[in-house]
Amino acid sequence: MSRERRGILISFSVKTENFVSNGERTKFFKSLYGWTQTVPKGDKEYTYRREGVLDDMPHMKVDQSSFIVPENNFAEITDFFDEWHNKVMWKTFKVLLDRETKDIFDEFEQEFEDDDE
Repeated sequence: MSRERRGILISFSVKTENFVSNGERTKFFKSLYGWTQTVPKGDKEYTYRREGVLDDMPHMKVDQSSFIVPENNFAEITDFFDEWHNKVMWKTFKVLLDRETKDIFDEFEQEFEDDDE
């Protein structure tokens, strides 16, 4: 028997006027999505991936400011957005993923297999 696969769609909007600076706004996005840092040293360049909150969990970006995470990762996302509550508005929507949709979200695959055990 297959269990329903649930995800949470998160949609957010930044309140640009509430950020102290563009740098603080950039910090929000880097903290969420992560970023790539390139450091020149002599004749070489070193590239480093700096992780954001979403790097540590399966997710699917739906649009510029919306993404789906498995239901069991919701608490971590809530903690992140609560830190930015004065600067970011966000809403959540529960979604059911059918088998075809699940196959599109390859990153969810392991989460679903673990839940089915």
